[in-house]
Amino acid sequence: MTAGRNGDADGALKRQYESYPYPPRDPADEAKRLITGSPSQLAELNHYLFAGRRDFARPFRVLVAGGGTGDAAIMLAQQLADAGSGGEVVYLDLSRASAAVARARAKARGLGNIRFLHGSIREVDSIAPGPFDYIDCCGVLHHMAEPAEGLRALEGVLADDGGMGLMVYAPLGRTGVYDVQALLRMVQPDGEPAARVAMAKKMLAVLPPTNRLRRNPFVADHATQGDAGLYDLLLHSRDRAYSVPEAAALAEAAGMRIVAFIEPVRYDPESWIGDADIAARVAGLPWIERCAFAELLSGNLKAHVFYAAKAANPADTVARPDRGDAVPVPVGFDAAAAARRGSGALRVDLDGLKLSYPLFGIDWAMLTRMDGRRSIDAIYDGIAESGGVSDREAFDAAFARLFGILNGLNFVFLRGGKRPIPRRSTPRSGGSGAASP
Repeated sequence: MTAGRNGDADGALKRQYESYPYPPRDPADEAKRLITGSPSQLAELNHYLFAGRRDFARPFRVLVAGGGTGDAAIMLAQQLADAGSGGEVVYLDLSRASAAVARARAKARGLGNIRFLHGSIREVDSIAPGPFDYIDCCGVLHHMAEPAEGLRALEGVLADDGGMGLMVYAPLGRTGVYDVQALLRMVQPDGEPAARVAMAKKMLAVLPPTNRLRRNPFVADHATQGDAGLYDLLLHSRDRAYSVPEAAALAEAAGMRIVAFIEPVRYDPESWIGDADIAARVAGLPWIERCAFAELLSGNLKAHVFYAAKAANPADTVARPDRGDAVPVPVGFDAAAAARRGSGALRVDLDGLKLSYPLFGIDWAMLTRMDGRRSIDAIYDGIAESGGVSDREAFDAAFARLFGILNGLNFVFLRGGKRPIPRRSTPRSGGSGAASP
């Protein structure tokens, strides 16, 4: 793309977000709820980027690159404030109108730990010098003329042991979006934002039932997010999608490596392929190829949310359930309530992908004790004292299985943990093995 076209697209991008800040948010709603999501919840990013061992009571410096109307910045700032951290969230965006919404939301919450900056990710080193412990960049790179250049700029201000939470569009779940974008460029390639929105509404009204966007149940911003959502989905001046291999290549080109996709189960086809032969063949593929297989198989991923660390960082950044003093932390999931409702299985629906996990007596006993305070050791002790289990190795195997399910669904993460679980049986009196269903 030529420099002139880059400038034209950048100008159109600014006009879009000045006219239609996205996503649409009302600062008055901050009194009712905190919007949370992936990536960037503290428990989640701690699990995937710091092996669960980051102490957020210590200063933690965050950059939200492309902050929009403030969802990530507000969530991070509020969670850091709740943790008693002296950390700072630096918000960076091209749109002053979007920043005004984010500022109003921060004011409504009384948050004083956000610094608002204006400018492009390409100039981040001069606008917001690092190092940052964590960088959030969601819904931005796929709108840049040179996404790898943008990601390299962010890598340059990231601390050596830090990490990023990223989101880029995925192609299969956005089936039909690019068809309608092309239609709209044919009938009205330019013009004022309001006139283009009016034309888009006319086009949506005449789409036949055979149109691929009409038949796609996975995208709905044009119907649920007002004119801002419609413009962002169908009228964007620059928009591309990435397959799993393309996302991995983007990260690699910027000196980064993907450490996890969210939700992990969506990228683990072995957990929901019913055919043992196919599952065994997929199990032999490298991890990124297994993730790519899952994307092709499910066909419903409209975005890839992932965590990435510097390629030069040799550490295994993902927490594992092999430390007895690690604490399972439920997020957006009431483990005790799930145990009370227990009916033999945990069932979920991931955009039409229906999964069912059989759970057993010891699973329900573990769920009732997952309160975000008790360690794995403490959960074992409580179940053993009640006679629910008498063998530590049996418990560890059961816990690893249950944690794999819950973490795969993005329900539970790990915090802390330095002491390895002993690899030995530890019988206790009064127990007779795992509890029955």
